[in-house]
Amino acid sequence: MVDKHDQIIGKATRREIHAMNLIHRSIHVFVFNSYNQIFLQKRSNSKDENPGYWDTSAAGHVDSGETYDECAKRELWEELRIKDSLQYFKKIHACKETYNEHVQVYICKTNASIVINKEEISEGKYFDWFALPNLLKKSTEKFTSSFRFILNKYYQTISNQHLN
Repeated sequence: MVDKHDQIIGKATRREIHAMNLIHRSIHVFVFNSYNQIFLQKRSNSKDENPGYWDTSAAGHVDSGETYDECAKRELWEELRIKDSLQYFKKIHACKETYNEHVQVYICKTNASIVINKEEISEGKYFDWFALPNLLKKSTEKFTSSFRFILNKYYQTISNQHLN
């Protein structure tokens, strides 16, 4: 558990944190390949939140005693069996759109083979980066609201960098 300034104030289980809507930490990783594609995972139907929805390449809660960086490496390995280097991208402070999570976003550029963790992910595939905005608007596929929010922040940051 952390406060609105992302300072640790205690410990609680994932279930307790979500049941009481407490502020906590998470990471999200966008995995890109050299073909301008982004890998997305489809959450397992056994998940308690957003089952069957498409989500960021890898994501997870930061464990007690763990840093954001350590969590990102752990989740990337646990979910996709990738050990490639990660680049810090952006921090998003806890808000209703992130479900009260301080989110640290990372980028991984790799052509490594991905092996999904079938306990957490029902399927995964690469999507064309440039077609993704149109797909999100017109597809009947379901995408998590947190993925949409983080992706929007990513687009805003990239657009602002190109303008400067």
